[in-house]
Amino acid sequence: MDDHFSLKEAALVYLDRSGGLRKLIEDCKPFKDTLQCEAVYRFSFDVNPTDVVDLDARLGDCVLHDPSKATALFQSVCFLSIKTLSLIDQIHTENQVNVVLKPTHLPPFANYSLDLCEFPRGYGLMRPMAMEGLVIAMTRVTKYTQGARFLCTEENCPCSRGYHHIRIHAPGATESATVRSDFSCFLCSSPLKEDVKSRVLGDKQLVELIHVKTLDVLGSRPASSLRYQSITLFLRDELCNSMRIGRLYRVVGIPAHVHQWPNVTWSVEASCVQPWTPELPCTLSENFQALLAATAGFPWRFSAIVANSFGSSVVPPGLYATLKLGLLLSLVQTEEDPDSHNHLDVLALTSETLILDRLMTYSLGLASRGVRHPVTGELFVTLSRDEHGAGTANIHAGSALLATGGVCLLGDLACYRKDKLDMLQPGTPPTPNRTVSVFIPGKKYGEDANQQLSFPLQCNFWALADTAANSKKSVKCDSALLGSVDMGSVPSQVAEAFGLVIQCRERQGDQPFLPLAVHTLRQSTQPGEPLYPACMQFTSQDYKELLACARSLRVEMSPEAETMIHGYYMASRKVRSDLSQSSSVSAASIKLLVALAEAHCKLSLRPRVLEQDAVIAVLLCENSITLKHGGSVLVIPPDAAFPCDLRDLDSLHRRDLTLEQLHQQILRFVYTYAPGAANYITEE
Repeated sequence: MDDHFSLKEAALVYLDRSGGLRKLIEDCKPFKDTLQCEAVYRFSFDVNPTDVVDLDARLGDCVLHDPSKATALFQSVCFLSIKTLSLIDQIHTENQVNVVLKPTHLPPFANYSLDLCEFPRGYGLMRPMAMEGLVIAMTRVTKYTQGARFLCTEENCPCSRGYHHIRIHAPGATESATVRSDFSCFLCSSPLKEDVKSRVLGDKQLVELIHVKTLDVLGSRPASSLRYQSITLFLRDELCNSMRIGRLYRVVGIPAHVHQWPNVTWSVEASCVQPWTPELPCTLSENFQALLAATAGFPWRFSAIVANSFGSSVVPPGLYATLKLGLLLSLVQTEEDPDSHNHLDVLALTSETLILDRLMTYSLGLASRGVRHPVTGELFVTLSRDEHGAGTANIHAGSALLATGGVCLLGDLACYRKDKLDMLQPGTPPTPNRTVSVFIPGKKYGEDANQQLSFPLQCNFWALADTAANSKKSVKCDSALLGSVDMGSVPSQVAEAFGLVIQCRERQGDQPFLPLAVHTLRQSTQPGEPLYPACMQFTSQDYKELLACARSLRVEMSPEAETMIHGYYMASRKVRSDLSQSSSVSAASIKLLVALAEAHCKLSLRPRVLEQDAVIAVLLCENSITLKHGGSVLVIPPDAAFPCDLRDLDSLHRRDLTLEQLHQQILRFVYTYAPGAANYITEE
């Protein structure tokens, strides 16, 4: 008995020191002046296990290993505090106090961590565990019974009135365990009947969590025999809507077995939910450190060499350099920041889809999160009926939501049916609004009203199109704009949905088969030996480390770069406007320009966006707009970012000179056609 009182005293001291008593007083104020008497009153407290252990080791052990006993202790303390301070007059018995303890974290030991790849299915103690995972599905918010009051049907029994029989939801309990009709009185054994007017309802939401390694199966890595299984989280009350599909979270919760005869399911009652980002080492390899030092003072050279040598295990250096640069910039602009709007979607036009598909697949393996979308799969969301008795729709993530914070590879668009391609047209992602809506018919999923939910898409989309596969329905127009290309079987609206369109061509009409064949034969005949000079030897691990460092950079825009981007955007809209004053340069182009400039700055490992970064952004954007809408008075080469092959220092020097000439050409274009350009651009 003395131990029990000492534990209560420790609980009271902890509530006093942690601010729990102050929170209890504030939570009781809304109920003080009301005449309505509830069956139960719910109070939740965030509990720091470390502080509890420091205060009283026995109470800390109770919180960590016997949460039901700890809840009873805090319930008794709260009831005594409420009665002593006269906080709520309607509370008559301790049973009416519903206390929920929420551990904020757990000790960093293996016994308190639950690996979703190896979690046990056997029966064990119901105690808090910590786990990390990816949200792949969730339901809408529905109601559950927090507590209910039962009265004895025998009128002469003292339990036929008052608050003697109170049922409170417990972790792992179903709705039928809290409210049903076969309870009996503990005094006279007469049947109990619920006082429906006193029932207290709360919100609940079901979430499916799975190990993040599941994405390896959906990405670019070879298929394996591994299979992953998700677990179901129950979010209740204030935790509802705290998780989003496609996000990573660290969860503290109590595993429990849910009995729904004849089945027994395994679930977790969540008590604490926090966003989780895996810690990745941000160390630049010695190879890139040496290259960065050698190219210091030349703002265009580091990114040029990095892009030129990229993917050397798949294609030889120098082949499709512009596309490689675009893929690297897109990989840099992948992050899970919900406020980030700098997305880079890439559409590659080619007649050699097999080679580009291999290059994109290789690049997908370097993304922070990469998902290859199957042609027959669902890109956005799917609906199914909930299997846990919630009576609502279960929303499953498609490839695009699973790739949140990374890249979704669509592959060859010629493999998609027309209805699937229509989903990529303006008004649906990938477009500037970056959202997808799902309609949930209420009648089908047990709700009174229909509902439409919107989900943000925060991934980059990659795709390729075969320009040689002309669509039968495409209209050949003799008045095609100069510089524009035939998109093949891809509708122009789909191409417009992608920000960056890159045409992969060979100079002087050469085919890529010869250098690729030589590259493959050298790999086969000289396995393990370097195929190219030391300046081109960078491993996939080197690029992973480089991209990790580039993503972690936070850059600021210089006034010169901002001026060039703004001036080019205004001048382009003016020269590409028709008589109706409608421009082929959309408002989303300004975001594309900013994203390209920032990505090139990050790839060059600089903290400040220079005017040279804006030049690369303008060249890539102008090439993309020309492919879609034809050329303008700003005439630049098709592969302006790589005007010559990069073989030695002389070729790098020639590229710098050519880019500087293009730089001056862009300035003259802005000065001539941008309204008010003379006020902020000095003619050079």
